[in-house]
Amino acid sequence: MEKTKSFKYHTQESNLGLSITDRRLAYVRQASYNQSQLQEPPHTPISIFPDESAKPFLSRSISNIDTISHHDKYFDKFSIFRALRSGNRQMKRLFLLISLNVAYSTAELAIGLFTGRVGLVSDAFHLTFGCGLLTFSMFAMAASRQKPDFAYTYGYKRLEVLSAFTNALFLLFMSFSLAVEALHAFIQDESEHKHYLIVSAVTNLLVNLIGVWFFRNYARINLFYRSPEDMNYHSVCLHVLADSIRSAGLILASWFLSLGVQNAEVLCLGIVSVAVFMLVMPLFKVTGGILLQMAPPSIPSSALSKCWRQIVSREDVTEVSQARFWELVPGHVVGSLSLQVNKGVDDRPILQFVHGLYHDLGVQDLTVQIDYD
Repeated sequence: MEKTKSFKYHTQESNLGLSITDRRLAYVRQASYNQSQLQEPPHTPISIFPDESAKPFLSRSISNIDTISHHDKYFDKFSIFRALRSGNRQMKRLFLLISLNVAYSTAELAIGLFTGRVGLVSDAFHLTFGCGLLTFSMFAMAASRQKPDFAYTYGYKRLEVLSAFTNALFLLFMSFSLAVEALHAFIQDESEHKHYLIVSAVTNLLVNLIGVWFFRNYARINLFYRSPEDMNYHSVCLHVLADSIRSAGLILASWFLSLGVQNAEVLCLGIVSVAVFMLVMPLFKVTGGILLQMAPPSIPSSALSKCWRQIVSREDVTEVSQARFWELVPGHVVGSLSLQVNKGVDDRPILQFVHGLYHDLGVQDLTVQIDYD
């Protein structure tokens, strides 16, 4: 089978540093394309740039697959700080929440070290680790505004998905640790329970309730994500909500113990552990599926199979292979497939037909490789 010459020529001339098989650069063409190139302009895809001054090397009106412009070569670290300073309301609220948690955890750590109470020190380290995750969420919000460059050709939007996954993983670990703590409380004598932790739990609950109020629009378990920002905001909301539930459970356990209720700590911590697990598991599944590049849940597998059959039923197409579809970020589906067609057939109607089918399904970026018998 012949190798592509015309498309390889364009990639070498553009000096992008990318191979001809790079998914960002769409259609692999046959040598026969050189002949049609004499009569018609190049038949390659275009990326849609908000900045009209950044013109891409390739041009096509039927696809919106991204290419790389001249000035997006390096990651601008200073623009992250500018984004934090001029961020939206949610980013500023998150910065305020992190500041409150840092101040509280620092005070709790100092008091714990001064009084020698290990419980306060342990809770302060827990809050510090949580503040680190929230800081990463805020960093992802700012960095995701960066444009694609040579290192990250799809951009930085997936940082918000990674941030949401990290928050979900931390909350699952917290659920497991609460279950272990409940089992430990069941084994040991509950009369040794340290009731001074109720003051820490009340203060922590008040701080976290501020965060819940800030992100109250995302306080749902099964949330439909229209963008990666929604997923990141939802993970932040679940983070502070789970911390609030944990603090409320500790307060109830201390109160029930003061009333003489047996196994109160075991019961409260067990309920909190199950509640946090059920709260965060849907987010963990969705973010994990995106990072593992599973088939997009928004497109039924039956619809993809129907498109496959419609393409194969064409007389000029002999085989369809390597059809892969995944979700880059919520609301952005990417796909690629390879077509085997009869030699000498004009491939433009085929490409238009294939793009029309998958565009109607919600596939934004589609790469089609054409090979000839």
